[in-house]
Amino acid sequence: MGITGWDAGRGVILLGMIVVLFFSQRYFLRILIALKKHEKQSGSKFALRALCAALVVLLVATFILLREGVIPRGAFVAPLLGLWFASAFFAYLAVKLVHAVEWAWHCLQEFRAHRGKRAEGARFIVPLRRASFQAAQLENPQRRYFFQRAARVAGAVPFVGALYGFAAERLQYQVERVEIPIPNLPPELDGLRIAQLSDIHIGAYMPRRHVRRAVQMMNELGADLSVVTGDFITTARDPLEECVTEVGNLRAPLGVWGCLGNHEIYANCEDETTEMLRRVGVRVLRQQNAEIRWNGGVLNLIGVDYQRSRGFHGARLTMLDGAERLVRRDAPNILLSHNPNAFERAPELGIELTLAGHTHGGQVSVEILDRSINPARFMTDWVAGLYQRGVAGAESPAASASGPNRQSSSLVTGHPSFATSCLYVNRGLGTVGAPVRLGAPPEITLLTLRRA
Repeated sequence: MGITGWDAGRGVILLGMIVVLFFSQRYFLRILIALKKHEKQSGSKFALRALCAALVVLLVATFILLREGVIPRGAFVAPLLGLWFASAFFAYLAVKLVHAVEWAWHCLQEFRAHRGKRAEGARFIVPLRRASFQAAQLENPQRRYFFQRAARVAGAVPFVGALYGFAAERLQYQVERVEIPIPNLPPELDGLRIAQLSDIHIGAYMPRRHVRRAVQMMNELGADLSVVTGDFITTARDPLEECVTEVGNLRAPLGVWGCLGNHEIYANCEDETTEMLRRVGVRVLRQQNAEIRWNGGVLNLIGVDYQRSRGFHGARLTMLDGAERLVRRDAPNILLSHNPNAFERAPELGIELTLAGHTHGGQVSVEILDRSINPARFMTDWVAGLYQRGVAGAESPAASASGPNRQSSSLVTGHPSFATSCLYVNRGLGTVGAPVRLGAPPEITLLTLRRA
């Protein structure tokens, strides 16, 4: 099969990230060399260059040794390496953004200067030559110093933010208590409590002791039912057995249930994870359902493997394909799906509540001018928290707001009186890529079912 547009697009994005990462390392290396630029002894300059080259070689070697398992992934050097690469990546982008603004300002000034000539028929040419730009900087030193300071501040922000996100917010586990309104919920099930944990990612950024702390916090909530919605590890080299042992300490009267995430697929350990969890009393539902009885009422719990919206070569896939047979009409249905995008189809199947993770809440969420800048929005409309969705024919505010026969979804900020179908997206416990969380602290959720 040939290369599709989807494959090409992903390849271009990956190549772009690699290029930016390379130039970010080169940029900061040149800054280190420039620190001794005023030194007259060539020996000092040579020694500094040699030291910088050794640091680059050390970074690359450490990265390779971590991937090959020579250095344990639990070693402290692993999060430091991830912290440096992520900070340098975004700092470089921030600095270049300031430079782009400076260049745009220069072009604007040039355009204004040529406006009179343009009225006479002369054509304006964008000043792309570096010499022209540098000459303009020398002519206006105040503007030059302003943009230099702005670039330094912009470059420092990712490092400061990453340090805070690593040392503080990454370890601030929050318990979110949420009431879920379910239409036609049997009175016997009103008040049923479900504890949810997701995206543990045990490994270099998530030591075993932190998983143990989260499990203890979850047990202290006294939930009737506990669920874990996927991504127990990040790579095949992570200590899956340690994670399973800690998760096996979860306790709930109605049992501990779970589903698998995309990283179990990447690590090729779906069957192994399922069996290991079964041995410690955690049942993973894989295209399966289970009947849960509580207080005389019946609940249908459904679990599916990671739901892809596209195949490996970009072909669109049907979400929850084959899940129709798992849905019951005589009992409320709760779906465990790692990917929140399963909510695209869950309401029309008659699933009242979907529990998901996967997004990590974006890991970094920043409010600017009342708008949230969140990386997770590139892959889903459902980033974190509680959402409701109306379907055709349902008399709910979510449906009527967009017309009587259209689907819609909205973030629930209060306690709606009713909702056709609900989704809750857990921000997860661990991290991927960089050991940083900002504005998206790790989460343990206690959900209480309420009759709407």
